[in-house]
Amino acid sequence: MKNRSWRGLAATATALTLGSGLSIAGPATWASAAAADCQGGRNGFVDISDDASGTVVRSVDMGAGRSVTLHYGSVTGAQRGWAKISGTTVNGDLVWMDWTTDNGSTWLQCGPFAVDRGPGTSKTSAAKTTSTSANYRFRACGYLKNAGQTKCTSWW
Repeated sequence: MKNRSWRGLAATATALTLGSGLSIAGPATWASAAAADCQGGRNGFVDISDDASGTVVRSVDMGAGRSVTLHYGSVTGAQRGWAKISGTTVNGDLVWMDWTTDNGSTWLQCGPFAVDRGPGTSKTSAAKTTSTSANYRFRACGYLKNAGQTKCTSWW
């Protein structure tokens, strides 16, 4: 039952992202994965610290003093990408990362992961190895609990 609500958030994020001027050629489909499906090495993702920082390649201002950023950097000996929500967060704000291998026609949603360490703390998604392929891309998304607002970065 809980996963259904997350799937609803993913559909909302897709609609809002498309509504903000981004377009996806052809029918877009996504596969939702619970946070547990992206933790502990599952599906090629690795756990990282909620305070991890790397090179920021995309960001979106969520409003209310919060932002979602897409980072990449060296994690456990490999170049990886991950999403992060930070700023004046509240418990229950969400962050997730979408990952595609076909330039955004389909993607896997990894998360969401909820801010759970108190107000003003950051939260990261699990991290995934990057690739030089132009079709292998990431974007970061977030949801503000007290504003009911979802936004995603553009693909990187």
